[in-house]
Amino acid sequence: MGERCSCSPLPKRAAGARHDAIQLYTEGDRLFEAMLEAIGSAQKQVWMETYIFADDEVGRRFARALSERARAGLQVRLLVDALGSLFQFYRSLGPELEQAGVEVHHFHRWQWREPLRYNRRDHRKLLVIDNKTAFLGGFNIHRQSSQRYYGAARWRDTHAAFKGDLAQQAAELFDAFWRGDKKWQPNDHELAESVLIPNQSRACRRRLACIYTDFLGSAKQQVCLTTPYFVPDHHTQKVLLAAVKRGVEVRLLVPQTSDVRLAGWAANAVYARLLDAGVKIFEYLPRMLHAKVAIADGKWATLGTANLDYRSLLQNYELNLVSRNPDLCRQLQLQFEADLTEASAVCAIRWRQRRWVPRLAELLGWSVRRWL
Repeated sequence: MGERCSCSPLPKRAAGARHDAIQLYTEGDRLFEAMLEAIGSAQKQVWMETYIFADDEVGRRFARALSERARAGLQVRLLVDALGSLFQFYRSLGPELEQAGVEVHHFHRWQWREPLRYNRRDHRKLLVIDNKTAFLGGFNIHRQSSQRYYGAARWRDTHAAFKGDLAQQAAELFDAFWRGDKKWQPNDHELAESVLIPNQSRACRRRLACIYTDFLGSAKQQVCLTTPYFVPDHHTQKVLLAAVKRGVEVRLLVPQTSDVRLAGWAANAVYARLLDAGVKIFEYLPRMLHAKVAIADGKWATLGTANLDYRSLLQNYELNLVSRNPDLCRQLQLQFEADLTEASAVCAIRWRQRRWVPRLAELLGWSVRRWL
């Protein structure tokens, strides 16, 4: 990621500022019901952006809700990533939504003249209702996130809902992106308690990477990281190691089994170096872990769509909530500790003794890390 850039630092809460009301969701069924209720109560507009919009039980529920609002005369916009929803959306849901009056945009559809743009994906998951209510986080619109449809093996994820100034920020971010201004960002929010941060702005093309650098560099006691795809570049590794050297406890929670096997192998390739330095790595055992959360010293946190990997921080379009809200930080910390009760610590000595087959797999995964 190179040297630390001069983009805006972490938000600083102004004295006497009121706390943002942020609702946390860690179960897909509860989140989906809240989102569908919000869509159903919309009066003017529904703006939705997602990486995966699957043609399954969950996707069809959302398609019906969006179609009903469009037929009622509301402005309904849906932005889906062309690759993320490939083979899951285009055959039936897309045409049905358009016929109902939903404005559907497909982000970076394949073009022979510009093949590399297909590699830059819209990984954001955002829903904005009437500029007043917004949802943001890691949940995609698919059955894998639902216990009702997928069972006990449903993915473990994290999402947030908020209103007020944050919802207005979300609306402005969606509208700018919809119009093709991919580097727009909220202005004059340095003193806000919470802010939405895209990973690219006019001042910095890797803003979230800089935020993580600030976050790791300013931590004094403890850092807790949850990510499904942990493929850190050399700069991120350096910052992690520097935090441990300063005496900061760094705990990393990742899935034991990844849905993208190559990404899991690439992550394993850096374990030895981090473990030897004192980073504590835990593997979540029950199911696929898809949450993207970080907490520093229990005083500030970030959640959203960005993974700690090359693709999220350097290639994809992402969006994170960064907050010093004490209640949100407390809830996320409690959830992290609860997740650790269902995780297994990776032992440095045993990791060094693993056989040659997984070592070769790690080399393969690391060699293609920028394309995962």
